[in-house]
Amino acid sequence: MSTYQHLSGEDEDVEHELTDSSPPRAPLLNHHVIRPHVYYGEGPFDAPSSDDDDDEYLVKEAREQGDLHDSDPANVGLRVGGSRQSPALRALVLSLASLVFLSACIGLFAATTLYNAKLYQTLGDQRISLDHVFNGTFGATTTSVHWVPEAGDGVFSMEENERIVLVDLKTNTTRSLISTTDIKDENGDSIIWSSWKPSPDMKYILVQADRVKQWRHSGFGNYYIHDLETKETYPLLPPTDPPVISYATWAPTGQSVAFVASNDLYVLPSPSVAMAPIRVTTSGNASLFHGVPDWIYEEEVFETDYALWWSPDSSKIAFLRLDETAVDEYRFPIYNPTNNASAVIPYTKDVVIKYPKPGFNNPIASVHVFDLAGYLEYPELLSPAVSTAELQWTGRFPSDNSILSQVIWLDDSTLIVKEVNRAADSGSVVLFSFVEQFEGETVSGVVVRRLGRDGEEADEGWIDADRNIYPLPPSLRSGDSPAYLDIVPSKGGYNHIALFDPADSTTPRFLTSGPWEVTGGVQAVDAQRGLIYFQAARSSIERQLYFIPIPSSNVVSPVSPTLLTDDSTLSSYSASFSPEAGFYLLNYLGPGVPWQKFIQVGNPDFDYVLTDNVKLNETLASFETATVTYSTIVSDGYELNVKEMRPPRMDDSGRTKYPVFFFVYGGPGSQMVNLQYKRDWHDYLVCTLQYIVVIVDGRGTGFKGRQLRNPVRDNLGFWETVDQINTARIWAGKPYVDPKRIGIWGWSYGGFMASKVAEADAGIHSLAMAVAPVTSWRLYDSVYTERYMGLPSDNPGGYINASISSVEGFRNVDYLLMHGSGDDNVHFANSAHLLDMLTEARIRNFKFRMFTDSDHAIRMRGANREVYEYMASFLLEKWGKGGRRRGW
Repeated sequence: MSTYQHLSGEDEDVEHELTDSSPPRAPLLNHHVIRPHVYYGEGPFDAPSSDDDDDEYLVKEAREQGDLHDSDPANVGLRVGGSRQSPALRALVLSLASLVFLSACIGLFAATTLYNAKLYQTLGDQRISLDHVFNGTFGATTTSVHWVPEAGDGVFSMEENERIVLVDLKTNTTRSLISTTDIKDENGDSIIWSSWKPSPDMKYILVQADRVKQWRHSGFGNYYIHDLETKETYPLLPPTDPPVISYATWAPTGQSVAFVASNDLYVLPSPSVAMAPIRVTTSGNASLFHGVPDWIYEEEVFETDYALWWSPDSSKIAFLRLDETAVDEYRFPIYNPTNNASAVIPYTKDVVIKYPKPGFNNPIASVHVFDLAGYLEYPELLSPAVSTAELQWTGRFPSDNSILSQVIWLDDSTLIVKEVNRAADSGSVVLFSFVEQFEGETVSGVVVRRLGRDGEEADEGWIDADRNIYPLPPSLRSGDSPAYLDIVPSKGGYNHIALFDPADSTTPRFLTSGPWEVTGGVQAVDAQRGLIYFQAARSSIERQLYFIPIPSSNVVSPVSPTLLTDDSTLSSYSASFSPEAGFYLLNYLGPGVPWQKFIQVGNPDFDYVLTDNVKLNETLASFETATVTYSTIVSDGYELNVKEMRPPRMDDSGRTKYPVFFFVYGGPGSQMVNLQYKRDWHDYLVCTLQYIVVIVDGRGTGFKGRQLRNPVRDNLGFWETVDQINTARIWAGKPYVDPKRIGIWGWSYGGFMASKVAEADAGIHSLAMAVAPVTSWRLYDSVYTERYMGLPSDNPGGYINASISSVEGFRNVDYLLMHGSGDDNVHFANSAHLLDMLTEARIRNFKFRMFTDSDHAIRMRGANREVYEYMASFLLEKWGKGGRRRGW
């Protein structure tokens, strides 16, 4: 799945203190710098991470019942800095608000409407250089908050002076949890650890040391348990080099730890008792996984490093078993495993991955449940194998045509499994009950929902890979049976919140509706107030936060959500909610300079500004800035969002002609035309080289409903290419555009798109640059590809059309191709395949760069900056600088 690339830079350290009498201040905790970024894709194909009914009577009723108060932030649209502050805080907030407004004016864009919205800014006079782009000059500091539910609602952790402290927002106090030097090995040497998690009773912490990265999310480490009272530290297993534990986590209650070592699942019932861990499985090996995903499930299904789930009462563990014995291997060499580019390594070492490709064997997945409580009750009579059951259900797809996309406990004894077939056009939601104790063998479930062509997505699209089921707290259920929320496409094709109460309901009852989409799933549920918090794209390029009430009866109808954020100007927000939703960290993402502040629900006087990036505002004021416009165009009857970046002081009269450089990603469900703060390589092109940069989200992209997404099904790259070409034709007709200098570039799926535009040979683009592109869909992974293309045997013509099948069009463009030789995601074989085709056709007007041993991000030994510098030099070689007076 693709992500934004953050260019490296140094973090800052800021000291702080909190006392009972002082107002909250903003400590710096686990903060990082958002660097200028581009969409490169760790792989390839997911976007980074968009008729209301009147619900006033519901809000009024909730107030009368005491669930809401006029002072709740849920009832007053939040503004920058909040409202009703003390004079000193009000002055601080007004200062922050003015700085944000300034950044919007000098930085990106300000307007009151989406379409044809633009504002010419007051400009600084300093030119943007590549050094500014890469050294963090335009980086925005943000903070990642680690809520600590074990310590209470509104408590988060931070690192300060070689210790971990807990900040309690309710009491406005901090307390030390542990000094980092307290954790020592058996020899008394300090353990350098990279992550930690407290036990539910806050008596122990679990730390990971010696981490070795594997794939995008996964890695290995040696894990230790530290007793906070006695300061004793001991390992889960004796430490090894290299480490073999790939995941470890506490149970939600008590002191049990589940962990996976060498692909087998273990449980340590209590760290306070000298006892050996229970070995739940014994067959784990390089091709058989228990409790952790293999490569394809990590990358395309769960997008995380674990595949085990504790029941809420810690009595059971559900886990995935993945058998990839029959999955074919893919190998690629590592030429130089060191950081020294001058090193000479006589022999290469191969990386070997079990990597399923379209039409080939997938891993065989099954779900199992280990009854820890039952085993501990009769350990002399039962074995872990007898206390473990496999889950089965009627109508399950054959093992070679099954992908298990979500496993989640609804309560202590109810589990849901979501299954889809390989083509992602049919699926099921299966409900399991563990009220009665089992002893091995199997437990049967009941299919309660049908997905895809025969169910909730009954159209020509696909079942999205999202994991959005959210269990409802018992106090919010209509009865004694478990219930949950899910994000389901409405009949109009827009993703909305649906209630399933009780959990065996077969039909969604929608709580939201309209021609807009809920994004990112349910953010939080406030059980005390009966509210659901979520993020939505009610304007497709914006992200705002909202809440709706949980219905108090079985009569359910959609309500108009209540806004939590400021939508008076185009903007984008996210939030991180505390465990009980009594607090949340509000993140302003753009288009102005980002800021963060804590909100306490129901307390408008609470004001805790975490980051404000004041210095960045001052920096931006001295630099030239692009003029950014957001608009829409129509391509074959589809309305598409477009972003245009124009050079400062651009002459748009037509006397000066500018080149236009399109940036594209375009993968299914993605979005590149958004309002997030950016100062990246494109700003250098626009402000310094005087190019115009245009981004258009074509068919297949997200947050505008399934009607826009579905046309690309079974034919990736075709309609997306048409939309890129149609947009380029529109820009070619503008008086300020040089129609001979129109080009396109992209990374990953975007590299595929740039290459498809070159293949199309429409006579519009004279230049294309592709980084790490897919060139044949037979070469990418099965789960992603088959979701949109089906199986090759069912769609042979589609696979040919959707790949680069003809290179004649490359004769008529200046083409640049770049790829990392160590790409485990989009294999170098894709570029090798295209190079062969170009060689056979005797096409020579292109350039190619291989970046030795770099993966999909292309970072090895300084490669990342070289990608952008080389692309800039290629543009200057082919086009020269931007604006040219007519007649040149």
